[in-house]
Amino acid sequence: MLARALVGGDPARAPPILRRYGCAGCHTIPGIPGADGQVGGSLSGIKHRVYVGGIAPHSPDTLVRWIVSPQELSPRSAMPATGISEAEARDVVAYLYSR
Repeated sequence: MLARALVGGDPARAPPILRRYGCAGCHTIPGIPGADGQVGGSLSGIKHRVYVGGIAPHSPDTLVRWIVSPQELSPRSAMPATGISEAEARDVVAYLYSR
């Protein structure tokens, strides 16, 4: 699978990770029941976006970095640092890229 090769994550592990860290409370996430949050942007089609968080040129590694530590890229970001690990973020990115 291309998504797995790009980021080294397993998309099958992502749904419970997305729930555990509260991602669904802020974002609409394709394929995740109840993930209809309106605080953050929809994560649908994120692999086609030019920027991560509206500020950093998009790449799989930048998206992983954003998920793990958004304030590192944008100190005033409203997205919280959730405590998600880099490995878990790679699973999430692989999932989002597979959608």
